[in-house]
Amino acid sequence: MRPVIGITAYVEPAGWAVWRDVPATLVPHAYVRAVTAAGGRAVVLPPDDADADVLGMLDGLLLAGGADVGPERYGEPPDPRTESRPERDAGETTLLTAALAADLPVLGVCRGMQLLAVAYGGLLHQHLPDVVGHDGHRPAPGVYGSHPVRFAAGSRTAEVMAGVDRVNSYHHQAVADPGGLAVTGWADDGVIEAVEDPARRFVLGVQWHPENEPDPRPVAALVRSVVSARSHTHIS
Repeated sequence: MRPVIGITAYVEPAGWAVWRDVPATLVPHAYVRAVTAAGGRAVVLPPDDADADVLGMLDGLLLAGGADVGPERYGEPPDPRTESRPERDAGETTLLTAALAADLPVLGVCRGMQLLAVAYGGLLHQHLPDVVGHDGHRPAPGVYGSHPVRFAAGSRTAEVMAGVDRVNSYHHQAVADPGGLAVTGWADDGVIEAVEDPARRFVLGVQWHPENEPDPRPVAALVRSVVSARSHTHIS
């Protein structure tokens, strides 16, 4: 059976066929495509903070990108440019807390990495251009920024991303304090680009969007972590 990977979803107004601005549960198909290409089965998870029972049917959790994490989650007043989705924050925090407790493999992408940092007691920069002095990480609406990146030698991130020195980004917030996570990747301007928890089976956060890359390595690594654990259990 293929590894079942839950992908957290957006709830946004959307249009298709004759319908316009209908509230919809959705996720960019690039996430699904990346999971499928890696040998997994993608399951889309709408926001729901009633419980985390669905994790019992999943082998891994992918926290997708999207709107800003609400600053109340890390004890800060909101910046006027912060645009959060409280329902999504609540649902994903419920899932993430239970996933970490169960040592379920977790990959956080963009917003997902930021949510990971907050869950580990960290803090966020609410508007990155105020910190780095440029808009290179989100050059324009709907335009990804490409920039150099480096990874900590010996880290899981460096192993997953071996040979990669540029990534794409689309974000105006970033991790300021990783909390209990290890920082394992940086952009050329010092922005934190990757975090991980080396004490767990697989907990990785990346600030860029690997699902949009021809070779979405972090997604493949998430799926591989499940396959590896199954093999080890079978051998044992």
